Amino acid sequence: MSGYHSRRIGTRVVAALFGLLLTLSTGPAPADESPSSTGAAANADMNFRLQTEVSPTHHRTQSDTTADHSKFKALQGPFTSGPEVTQACLTCHTEAGHQFMKTTHWTWEYTNPKTGQKLGKHNLINNFCTNARGNEGMCAQCHAGYGWKDETFDFKNQNNIDCLACHDRSGTYYKLPPSNGNKACAVMFEGQKPINWAKVAQSVGRPGRENCGSCHFYGGGGDGVKHGDLDSSLIHANESLDVHMNEKGLNFACTMCHVSHQHQVSGSRYNIDAKDSIGTGKPGIRREASTCESCHGMAPHPKLSIVGNKLNDHVSKIACQTCHIPAMARGGVATKIDWDWRTSGAVDKNGLGYKVDGYKQGNGEERDIYKSIKGTFKYGENLTPHYAWFNGTMNYLTIDTKFDHAKQPIAINALSGSAGDQDSRIWPFKRMHTIQPYDKGNNTLVYMHLWGNSADDKEAYWGNYNMGNAIAAGMKQFNKPYSGEFGFIQTYSYWPITHMVAPKEDALACHDCHAKNGRLKELTGFYMPGRDGGSTWLDRLGLALIALTLLGIAAHTAIRLWSRNEGDHK
Repeated sequence: MSGYHSRRIGTRVVAALFGLLLTLSTGPAPADESPSSTGAAANADMNFRLQTEVSPTHHRTQSDTTADHSKFKALQGPFTSGPEVTQACLTCHTEAGHQFMKTTHWTWEYTNPKTGQKLGKHNLINNFCTNARGNEGMCAQCHAGYGWKDETFDFKNQNNIDCLACHDRSGTYYKLPPSNGNKACAVMFEGQKPINWAKVAQSVGRPGRENCGSCHFYGGGGDGVKHGDLDSSLIHANESLDVHMNEKGLNFACTMCHVSHQHQVSGSRYNIDAKDSIGTGKPGIRREASTCESCHGMAPHPKLSIVGNKLNDHVSKIACQTCHIPAMARGGVATKIDWDWRTSGAVDKNGLGYKVDGYKQGNGEERDIYKSIKGTFKYGENLTPHYAWFNGTMNYLTIDTKFDHAKQPIAINALSGSAGDQDSRIWPFKRMHTIQPYDKGNNTLVYMHLWGNSADDKEAYWGNYNMGNAIAAGMKQFNKPYSGEFGFIQTYSYWPITHMVAPKEDALACHDCHAKNGRLKELTGFYMPGRDGGSTWLDRLGLALIALTLLGIAAHTAIRLWSRNEGDHK
């Protein structure tokens, strides 16, 4: 790439960045505080496992397999349930069940080899709905199995596996909760058409974005709630939202990067490869990794460009995502950034819960800013990520972890890493802030009994709104000590930003970080030209060295080009 062409690209980057900064300066729409509806039906939209998008993405519309499942005798039915379909699937896919039962998608458990912590949704506390354990009626809607409603679930029964959650290509399958829950939850699936099990079974194929997204886009209680880079806008993404998932471009399915082998899917937030030291591998692209480097290599920028060489120097200390995902929640779907449980439990004059719509997101849809069952929320779009040094290790706060309540906010998953750590790089994160209940006597977080086991469950919070009873029941169910007194504590959770990769023209420019009030102003422990020291002799020396380096690169490039031209003329 010529120096002239590099300057042209730099100019476009700066122009695009200024446009982005103007977008980021736009605040959210004002809130409308009037309740939109009351009663149990007000919480009908809490279902996050029903995928209303029924048009399969183009990348998976036409099967690239060698089998037409509609012709298989075993799939002709009739079927009356999901387990019957699974049993039919396993008559041909004889090893699939054994493989799948070893995955975290099935066990919801993972032991981190670095820390020894037992992780996974089955064990961890979060700062969204607080705990999956004990609330399987709600949370197991995103479990790839049938019937997990309590601790009696049989994890050894292959027929309990839900093959359709990942492989349905009809766009008509939806996931029923394993139990009805309390009165505030029982209306979630009223009016839904019955599933045509035979049709769905005959329409299976490799997963598309909407398959993965039916859980990963809707985790935490709604579209885009949990992750700042995963929401329904990616189902039909354009280039400005994500260059890899651009529907008119590369149109990647999730499995293009998150490659699976025997149903084990590469890439996990529990054990992140924060600094890839291998690259593409030899020969070809590595299939067991889902890092940027596994496809793009360790020096992804043009080597014959002065700018490209300098950018390649940054790879060892800055994650690719830091520059190439300049903002999160960019597709018109807002992400939740704040949750306050203290305000939950309000009821109307009839003693029923309600919700209040008050945030209109970019795609025009209304989002609730209050729900009786959950409290008060804040949302954001086009947000600048939180930046931190990260070496891939997170230390999680478990139900047994004691903490100092005076040191708020408490990190649910504390990030490890520093400027002096050779395994660390600067990464972008969504930082979620929540005020949630905790055990004041024991200084631990708590399990809450939210969903309920039936419509008349007197201890379930969703419907009865007695938090003390809900906590006592949740802790007792799993034999955890509870002092009997709860309070509220501020927490943070950190979610790596790895999707919604912008076009290269929209990547961050040098001055976004190398400035007094740049994006990395909060990071410490290292010297950054342009940010630190002003016009000191060290800055001037650094600039001089950079200038000499660039001059040397330019001279070397010119000599090589001249030598090549001379050789062509001989």
